[in-house]
Amino acid sequence: MGLYTYDDNRLLRRIIRTVVYLVVIISTAWFVVYGFMGQTVISGQSMSPVLNAEDVCLVNRLKYDILSPDRYDIALMERADSGKLVAKRVIGLPGETVLIRDGSIYIDGEKLKDDRLAEISLAGIAENPVDLGSDEYFVIGDNTESSEDSRFANIGNVKRSAMKGKIWFRIKPTQNVGVIR
Repeated sequence: MGLYTYDDNRLLRRIIRTVVYLVVIISTAWFVVYGFMGQTVISGQSMSPVLNAEDVCLVNRLKYDILSPDRYDIALMERADSGKLVAKRVIGLPGETVLIRDGSIYIDGEKLKDDRLAEISLAGIAENPVDLGSDEYFVIGDNTESSEDSRFANIGNVKRSAMKGKIWFRIKPTQNVGVIR
């Protein structure tokens, strides 16, 4: 009889240990995803073809809590004029000067060489040099013909405090799931 009781206790301890491990793993995953990550639904076509309207994406909020946005990040930012959250690509970094001339972007006088942005037909306020402050960014939508971004006075330079996180992973539509470049 003592042998069976020992096996029952061992099995019960193993089951309890497994349940505790699962609870800890699920709790940790939930905390990481909801504590440091968020999700957003893309509205409009300003980031097309990389992101389209109704795409559901994950946002890494922790990155911008610890580090500053990098050039070419797709940032989730809050518009100062409306409070709306929008996705835009970071082009100009603090302390730089941005100029758009002949369809190209120039940063501190050097032509930006990147295939992510098409030729820009409308320079907006960036037809003249735009100086960025120590906490300001210049952002543009990838679909430059259909994007309201830093080229327009109502958006202008974006403060660091308006940057809510880096959009990094698409979860819907399912045929396009993956890391966003």
